[in-house]
Amino acid sequence: MPAILNGKVPNALGYYQGVSVFIDLDALTATPPDILSEAGINGNNLYAKFCEQDGHIAMPASEKIEHIFSELYDLPERMYLPYFKLKVQELLLFLDMLDLENTKRLNQYVSGQVETIKEIHSLMTSDLKRRYTIEELSKQYLMNTTTLKSVFKAVYGMPIASYMKEYRMKLASNMLLQEDKSISEIAAAVGYKSQSKFTSAFRDIFQILPTAYQKLYRNQ
Repeated sequence: MPAILNGKVPNALGYYQGVSVFIDLDALTATPPDILSEAGINGNNLYAKFCEQDGHIAMPASEKIEHIFSELYDLPERMYLPYFKLKVQELLLFLDMLDLENTKRLNQYVSGQVETIKEIHSLMTSDLKRRYTIEELSKQYLMNTTTLKSVFKAVYGMPIASYMKEYRMKLASNMLLQEDKSISEIAAAVGYKSQSKFTSAFRDIFQILPTAYQKLYRNQ
């Protein structure tokens, strides 16, 4: 059966926790769990479906996949491993039913496009007081707007506007805890001329007001 490992994968905002599932296909074929055996699922079938032709398949996250593992994070420790085993079997059932021909996959982009997007990211995050439009970036880096938006989302996991909002709020949250600056000064430092708009954006990301966040976490 699968060996399961919790991991941390780097992203542009720091780190996020993830789950890696490693499957011994030979063991799964030789001694499949009863549930998978009844469904006719074994290692050979999974290999033929997902690995034989392309070598790998990458798909964007979906609500169905997120639902499988979302319940794991509020379990008592004694229930974690048995519940995890059930969830891995649920994942394999889901993958077996997946229609690959009608499933959206992540696009593969040439390295030059990825490097350009990284340069754009560096530009946008180097001075948060400066805000760039998609059109400005498109002209400056000679990349059409559609490609720019799609490659950025593929590399950083979210649209440019959403990413930059979260990036600004992540930095602001650190400043609230580590620097002796007023809310208005922090708002200006991360690119907000209006303190009220900054407060609204911060609450959108953290579900708490900046002042309350500071009081709650500063001395911890």
